[in-house]
Parts: sequence; C-alpha cells; structure tokens
Amino acid sequence: MLKVSSNLWFEKDVREAVEFYVATIPNSSMGRTTILPAETPSGPPGSVVIIEFKLGHQDFVAMQAGPLDAFNHAFSISVQCETQDEIDRIWSAFLENGGVEEQCGWLRDRWGLCWQIVPRALSEMVAGPDRERAKRVTEVMLDMVKLDIAKLEAAYR
Repeated sequence: MLKVSSNLWFEKDVREAVEFYVATIPNSSMGRTTILPAETPSGPPGSVVIIEFKLGHQDFVAMQAGPLDAFNHAFSISVQCETQDEIDRIWSAFLENGGVEEQCGWLRDRWGLCWQIVPRALSEMVAGPDRERAKRVTEVMLDMVKLDIAKLEAAYR
C-alpha cells in the first residue's frame, strides 16, 4: 500500500524535537528510531538518526544528519485547533520551548521549523462564498500574531 509522509532534516537534537512535538500536539506518537550503521555523506556509522512519528495522525520522518538546508517558510506544519484554549496551550508550549512568534498565527520553533497554529474554522471563514465576510476575516487575521477565534468570528459576523 502506498504511504506518504513528510521528511524533516535536522542538524541536531532530533530526538528532543520529536519528543517535544508529540508531547505538545494531541493524538501524536513517536514510532521507530533507526540509527544508520554505515558511513554516509553526513558522517560515520551511527551519526545519522531517523525517527518515525505521527502528529495528529499524520506521518512524519525526522532525520538528524548534520547541516544542510535550513527550514524556511516554504514548508510549515499547520495545527488546526477547535478551541482558543487549545491554540493558547500549543502556542505557549512552543514559545516556552524557545520558539519565536510571527504574524498571522505562524511561529518558528527553536529548531527553525515553521508552524501555523490556527482555528479549524478559519478556512471555512475565508473560503466561503461570501467574499465580503472573507475579506473582513482576512484583514483582522493579518493584524494578529497569535490568532484569536472570538475576534475572527466577530469579523465574520
């Protein structure tokens, strides 16, 4: 059966990163860890660590293989939350763990990976047929750092 997963390349601290992710995002788990026993372009035997994990039932693979390309905004992980409490809890956990907040519900974790912590209803608000409502919600969202469901819903109404 075909399986699709996102691969994340870490310079270092891959186990610490994955343990933080699965502890912070509900319905997540850490799977198999593999240490490559052969010499690779990244280093000697044992220097490359691969960890399989799930975030909210989505498959990921994280690899620690030394420096290569830094994470950037071209790839982000979107966490769609049901409640403001859930947004607040996840947002705070990332910031307390060395993350940096950005605009429009985005933040960057201490390993450089970009995340979007958003209300699940946001996509319905901006993609719906009423384009004036979508415009109001978008304008309010663009002025936010951490997203506020009540303010987005007020703009939608």
